[in-house]
Amino acid sequence: MSEQEGGAEAVEPHLAAAIVDVFVYVVVLNLFVEYLPAVISETFTLSLLTALLLKGVLEVVLVAKKRVVTRFRQAATPAGKVVAAVLVWAVLFGSKFLVLESVALVFGPRVSLGGFFSVTALIVILMLSRAGVRQLLESSGSRA
Repeated sequence: MSEQEGGAEAVEPHLAAAIVDVFVYVVVLNLFVEYLPAVISETFTLSLLTALLLKGVLEVVLVAKKRVVTRFRQAATPAGKVVAAVLVWAVLFGSKFLVLESVALVFGPRVSLGGFFSVTALIVILMLSRAGVRQLLESSGSRA
């Protein structure tokens, strides 16, 4: 008798990936809290909530980036390519400020991701960790 026949339902893959992303974000964020004095989270609960906030904000940024990159690829003129390239830069650059301001607005002084450079490093490591874990899960799932 399979797991689904026994009454337990399979978890939707996108939901499972989102949950794993949040766990990865918590680990990475807490490593930053431990090793970078500028990154502060007063409690584990706040770091978990910060990871949830980061998940939401970064998903919005990824959607915006994908749309702008599509616009860049579809641009037929050099001027269109330049405008789209500036938009890609603006999304990537502005996302750091969006993250900093969102965290400051929601958590105030109880959570701080430092400044522009520490949040840039955090976001890059979060995205690389997310991609690595997803690749690991996909490769292990194909062998099962």
